[in-house]
Amino acid sequence: MIPLVTEGEPLVRWDWIGRNLGEIGSLLADHVLMSVVPILAGLAVALPAGLACARWRRIYPPVLGVTNALYALPAIAVFIMLIPFTGIGSRTTVMIPLALYTLSVLVPSVVDGLAAVPDHVRQAAVAIGFGPVRRLVRVELPIAVPVVMAGLRVATVSNISLVSVGALIGVGGLGDLFTDGFNRDFPTPIVVGIVLTIALALVADGLLLAVQRLLTPWARAGARDARASRARLASPERTAP
Repeated sequence: MIPLVTEGEPLVRWDWIGRNLGEIGSLLADHVLMSVVPILAGLAVALPAGLACARWRRIYPPVLGVTNALYALPAIAVFIMLIPFTGIGSRTTVMIPLALYTLSVLVPSVVDGLAAVPDHVRQAAVAIGFGPVRRLVRVELPIAVPVVMAGLRVATVSNISLVSVGALIGVGGLGDLFTDGFNRDFPTPIVVGIVLTIALALVADGLLLAVQRLLTPWARAGARDARASRARLASPERTAP
């Protein structure tokens, strides 16, 4: 086993980081690109697929089976299959499997989110004259946002982690720091890669949570009302007669 820190070698060489900030920034940008594009592509497929599965429940089990089967495919095997078509150093070789993997999370999230819409809400929308499309856009999708965003957050953090596997074919974003550090028995790139990957996941999750809050203003209002109610109940001015 190769030790993480060789004798006399510090865990982090700050001078190395300073000399390689440009390259680290480039790898970070690549990592973001290869994480975000598959999420957007997966969401573009998952939304209509989830809507179809919610509308025709009979097709949901086979669609779910297909997405789960895609998720079970080893990333390395998919890379090998794609290399003849996309190239060994292509970002596309990494992004295609990641887009497929996101479907196993996003399709169920869309279906579950739409299933969480109460029937009486749909009936009320129909009663005031909403057609199917308007009801979907104005009523059902907004209510489904929290569940869909929960799945999107999981898929995004997972993608940020899985991009590093692409380093095995020479295009892994921050994962290239792992292979570089391992090959040279030099821990600093590995530490930098780990820290930046964790930081990127936290930032992405925070941004998605902020987007969710913007898309669901009624949830914030409900939380404020609940806090105000609890404050009134706990107020010392409320005494028993």
